[in-house]
Amino acid sequence: MRVIIIGAGEVGYHVAKTLCRNNDIFIIEKDEEICNRARELDVQVIKGNGADVKLLKSADIDKAELIVAVTGVDEVNIVACMASKLLNNKVKTVARVSNPDYIDRPVSVRETVGMSAMICPELSLASEIHHILSIPEAINVEHFVGGKIKMMEFKVSDHNPLIGKKLSESNLPECCLMAAIFRGSELMIPHGDDIILNNDRVVLVGKPEAVEDTRRLFDEHRKNSGKIAVVGGGEVGYYLVKLLSERNLKLTLIEMNKRRSEEIAQTLPNVLVLNGDGTDVVFMKEENIGSMDAVVAVTDSDEKNLLCSLLAKRLGAKKVIARADRPDYAELFEIVGVDVAISPIQATVNEVLKFTMGIGIESLVTIEGEKGRIIELTAKQGSKIINKKLKDVHFPRGAIISAIVRGGEVIIPDGSHIILPEDKVVIFTLPSALTAVEELFS
Repeated sequence: MRVIIIGAGEVGYHVAKTLCRNNDIFIIEKDEEICNRARELDVQVIKGNGADVKLLKSADIDKAELIVAVTGVDEVNIVACMASKLLNNKVKTVARVSNPDYIDRPVSVRETVGMSAMICPELSLASEIHHILSIPEAINVEHFVGGKIKMMEFKVSDHNPLIGKKLSESNLPECCLMAAIFRGSELMIPHGDDIILNNDRVVLVGKPEAVEDTRRLFDEHRKNSGKIAVVGGGEVGYYLVKLLSERNLKLTLIEMNKRRSEEIAQTLPNVLVLNGDGTDVVFMKEENIGSMDAVVAVTDSDEKNLLCSLLAKRLGAKKVIARADRPDYAELFEIVGVDVAISPIQATVNEVLKFTMGIGIESLVTIEGEKGRIIELTAKQGSKIINKKLKDVHFPRGAIISAIVRGGEVIIPDGSHIILPEDKVVIFTLPSALTAVEELFS
């Protein structure tokens, strides 16, 4: 596809880095230093304002198939998408928007004002962390097909009853499939003879009640007090605490800025708001942060988030979650002891990827950085995979069909099952197998 990306900061750079392997990418950025960084990629860079109609025309907007506006200014992104749509009414447009006056959910469709999708990375990150905190044993939780399919990722710790067992002996509930195993830096799509080891991370997909039933296998028998601390009262921290406040939890928010602390305390009276530094050892001890079920560090500094998370872990917090604005930091955070590290940028990348694939993807989630992807799509009449038994389909080795939803029925498929037109299909795939999956469903 011909894609124009407006803004080459951290979000734009990583979108371009992901797309440039298989697409024709143009970047418009007004900062010379940021332009120079973008030129390291296999892209064409134009220096200037992405909301400038003349500049859009010089980038051949009439030939573009997708516009991704991800500058740090909401209004520039919105105007750039609206202008692009006026110049080329067939182009798809994605705008990054953070102001709650413009958006109240992680992703919103506003075709009437020229945007195929508006995405709020901060809301997406808060929502993802909220899902993880809802299942104490899990390190990742996602929903597909309107909640009919649930995915959970767990870490296999000491004394887990699955350790040393073959997958075929694991006695997982019906309507539940182990879609992947992460072992160190290796990702495996498991088979019946594969043995589960200590420290593996396993991805389970299936009916919500069946996947929920597996939680007992990963329960470390630690009594939860319902105490959660969030460090950082910016957009992410505020959104997250607001979501969590709807549940019966004992919430603490730590924010360095005194005025911001007072604003949040007035808005959320049921939350204990503390004005302090989450990296201050004395302060964290005084506030008994080590007694928390979870500590979530979501300041706008990756370094502070890392230090705060490791300090909380050292003091005794059961689970620590850290925001990592740079996606390549997330894996490093987890290597040094953070339980879960999440980048808000990935949500934007995932949303853009949906528009670059020609098989009508309705949902796309990346697992463990970008090592694996779970996609939800609808099987179309005429595609190569329909009306055949799965055992007769040359499905790529790096992918597995995790679930089929037909009407209200959820099917965990085996080789005898057939995909029919309009079935909702959930697939776990390695990035290397994605093209082969596209070919089967195109």
